Amino acid sequence: MDHTFLTVRPATVADLASLVELRAHLLDGTAASYSSKTPEHSARWRAAYRTWLSSRLNESDCVQIFAAEHRESGQVLGCATAIIDQRAPAPGCLNGLSGWVQSVVVAPQWRNRGIARQLMQHLLRWFANRGVGSVVLQSTEAAGTLYQALGFAVSDERLLIRQETFA
Repeated sequence: MDHTFLTVRPATVADLASLVELRAHLLDGTAASYSSKTPEHSARWRAAYRTWLSSRLNESDCVQIFAAEHRESGQVLGCATAIIDQRAPAPGCLNGLSGWVQSVVVAPQWRNRGIARQLMQHLLRWFANRGVGSVVLQSTEAAGTLYQALGFAVSDERLLIRQETFA
């Protein structure tokens, strides 16, 4: 697939609005349990995410956000977030460094062109360069094939979530 139209680079504060709008494709108005259900919930997560992004972009050793940018227009077409957690060592992760992939999203009109794959390849290199041997992600069914092609396997562990509601 021709990817000459695309550059994957670390996201910057200048990308903030684009990153929020891309993440909205995952968090606003979907049937997912984590989706915002009201305009008020949407406004709250967007404000919190802007604050989180502002404090992490270019300033965190354990968070990296990549943006896929159209070479000609400069439009941000997709993004992906990598987070490194320090956990207790385990047989598959002796140094305790565990990676978490979050918010891999491509604008709907740009999907199925290999953009998510390129973003993931950059994330996986970033993790590997930091000694992170175990990487986890939560996926939609539609994206499962991509992640499996990149070496991820479905876990036999159950993902349980307890979510507090704060006003």
